[in-house]
Amino acid sequence: MTDETITTVGTRLSFRDYFGAFRMRVGAEREKYRVAPGIYKVGAPSLSSPVFVSANYKMSFDFLRRGLSGINAWILVLNTRGVNVWCAAGKKTFSTNEIVRMVKESELENFVSHRELILPQLSAPGVSAHEVMKKSGFKVRFGPIRAEDIKRFMANGKKADAEMRTVTFNIWERFILTPRELTSRITTSFYIISAIFIISSAGNETLVRGLFGTTAYFIGLFAGTIVTPLLLPWLPGRSFALKGAVTGIILGSLFCFLFGGHGNMATAAMLIFAMSVSSYTAITFTGATPFTSPTGVEKEMRRAIPLQIAAVVLSCGLWIGNSFIGGGL
Repeated sequence: MTDETITTVGTRLSFRDYFGAFRMRVGAEREKYRVAPGIYKVGAPSLSSPVFVSANYKMSFDFLRRGLSGINAWILVLNTRGVNVWCAAGKKTFSTNEIVRMVKESELENFVSHRELILPQLSAPGVSAHEVMKKSGFKVRFGPIRAEDIKRFMANGKKADAEMRTVTFNIWERFILTPRELTSRITTSFYIISAIFIISSAGNETLVRGLFGTTAYFIGLFAGTIVTPLLLPWLPGRSFALKGAVTGIILGSLFCFLFGGHGNMATAAMLIFAMSVSSYTAITFTGATPFTSPTGVEKEMRRAIPLQIAAVVLSCGLWIGNSFIGGGL
């Protein structure tokens, strides 16, 4: 490989790049959104230009090259199987061995006179810096968490301050994750709605009852996938299942008060169902946050899921029972 054969990439993202990122946010062909591993050029890098390491998930790659605006640099892209930096580090695909392999395979030593790699901070869980040095001869330096801070990082003598090391999860960062939470449940929702109509057929007014039950489901889905993430820091408790249950109860109660009758079994069934759906969908959001650990999530799921199942069974029993006692919707 020679300098002339290396692909040069720009730092300005195109409409196609932004549209591709939007498609990833809604989960469209997520597994195909990747770039080829190897070396890339930004600007006109020389032997002394810095080398930044990235995952081959295209959104990670795009954020990095956009952050390198005005900087002549090399980008070494690892084969993380289309997974972003943080998740790939956890899955050990953004790893010591992969860095060493790509350094050798790309013949990186022929393109730079120094022996330093700048890695994203969030790759640290998967990388042993001293092992990379031992096996490849390249020193590892961890950069900032966000690619937008790279210019300031470089101007600061390649040192990251506390702000560059701080993981944020503000309301916008939570909101942009919610479309994927919704679209991932399209197929499941079809089966759940079908089951609602089947259960609602045990009595009169099947269509009306089915529509009310479906509405309760969507209220729970909305509460768990959108409202809970947005209000996450302000909801009580540490348990995501509890946080989801709270939003489900609040929105479900509002719906039942307005449309579900006054204190009958159907109202109770719809409220419990919305609460359980919201609780379950909220607990699945744990994988998208920096607040949780795998062991903590596993422990919470062991406790919460049996209760959520019991709540669904209870709501179904109340819903069917209501149809035989003539308690109205």
